[in-house]
Amino acid sequence: MRVSALVFQREEKMRIQLFLSLLLLCLAPGCAVIPYHYTSDLPNPPIWRDQPQIETGRPNAFLDTVGNVVSLPSKIILLNGKVDNHRISARTVADLESFLQQNDLRNVKIRVNQYAPGGEWIRLFRNRSVGIGWRVTLGVLTNVYYTILPGRIFGGDHYNPFTNTVSLYSDHSAIALHEAGHAKDFAQRRYKGSYAFLRLLPLVPLYQEAKATGDTVGYLRERQETRREKRAYKILYPAYGTYIGGEILNWVPAGQEVSYLVLFGAALPGHLVGRIKAAATPEAPALAPDESREAPLAGPVLVPAAESTRPGEERQ
Repeated sequence: MRVSALVFQREEKMRIQLFLSLLLLCLAPGCAVIPYHYTSDLPNPPIWRDQPQIETGRPNAFLDTVGNVVSLPSKIILLNGKVDNHRISARTVADLESFLQQNDLRNVKIRVNQYAPGGEWIRLFRNRSVGIGWRVTLGVLTNVYYTILPGRIFGGDHYNPFTNTVSLYSDHSAIALHEAGHAKDFAQRRYKGSYAFLRLLPLVPLYQEAKATGDTVGYLRERQETRREKRAYKILYPAYGTYIGGEILNWVPAGQEVSYLVLFGAALPGHLVGRIKAAATPEAPALAPDESREAPLAGPVLVPAAESTRPGEERQ
């Protein structure tokens, strides 16, 4: 009898979780920014002069293979093998560079599959757009986490507001644009440190993630990049679901195995809603050859770590 009651309670929790996930997925990230707003004339005090905006780590077959294995749960939850695959194509980087240029995000650093703790610590203490109090507290903690748990192995595309850096490990344009969308969001905030602190409060991450997702979808729709918009729905919606799952786990702690199940369960409505949104998105009209909106492949010059060594920079 007790076993039946426990099973019923577990099923009831799962139904409630899926319902809430579906509801939030329908309401929160589905609002593309239309008409799309490009940012311009942003205050861009230089953080570190004479540094390339986009850098890539040196190829390392062993590290990247380990990273691919470690990221298997993320690949399974999001049903996409490009998540944390540590092999980012020139196409993805070109899309990201185009977004940065069109939104006047000149001070955002992009690290493509790169581990550079020295450079990140320097950027932390030179980034005067964030108050010194926030930098020596939350900023230091964030950089310590980056230093001892390198994304080059553990993955996890993310934006660090304290160093104004996007770290990219997945070869997916929508993920790259989503992280740059966080940078755009922070660039428009006067009190960036306080806005970063708010992420520690319940439900605030859902707002910030929805904002970055909406900006990504709006950007792709503005450019009539229909195929990429459809792919964005299919990856960003389930990813948003994992943040809903994370909020649930904040209130109902669980072991690692159960946590993965909760995240996968929370991502399922995202897969459903994302595919519905993709199917409902009409195809853009065909463009003439001279009207192509594709960004040129020869955009950024990726500077291998070994060719741009500076004091304090450690790159792998």
